[in-house]
Amino acid sequence: MRARRLAATLALTTLSLTTLTSLAAAPGPAAAHERLDSGHPDHVRHDLAKARHATSRFTDEREAVKAGYKRTDECVSSTEGGMGYHYVKGEYIGSTDPAKPAVLVYVPGHDGKRRLGALEYVVLDRDKNVNTDDDRPRMFGRGFDGPMPGHAPEMPIHYDLHVWLYKHNPDGLLAMFNPHVHCPAS
Repeated sequence: MRARRLAATLALTTLSLTTLTSLAAAPGPAAAHERLDSGHPDHVRHDLAKARHATSRFTDEREAVKAGYKRTDECVSSTEGGMGYHYVKGEYIGSTDPAKPAVLVYVPGHDGKRRLGALEYVVLDRDKNVNTDDDRPRMFGRGFDGPMPGHAPEMPIHYDLHVWLYKHNPDGLLAMFNPHVHCPAS
């Protein structure tokens, strides 16, 4: 039940995304400027390959919806760049399994179609205190961003990590925003 409520909250989060611009100003624990195929230790390359293998079918957004990811229609962007549209699967919130991202992030194409750009992993902060981080999860060779307040009133304090597996991000594979992603004008 809690995962279902959090999934709904994450979906609502994309409807009130002006708070995300404040997140863009706070850098993550380690700036990543790496490529998927180079410079990573073997275990990181293995986990990235596992994530890609498990999610490659979601390049077709209809497959993501069939698999239980809830589609949203608010495109997330900030002065730092964009993310795109978040598709949330509540049962994967808390997962640090590379094959089970809680969120698939679709970027808007020039033709109006959405294309898979990134995966996002979301883990709740155990003590619900943004001033402590002794429970910071790690994946892909670095710690998650956060802890951070929820992006909507009902969303709890959490950590998250974006992995730009499907769209090149000049700011790094694990950067939160991608300067090459732009949301359509509303």
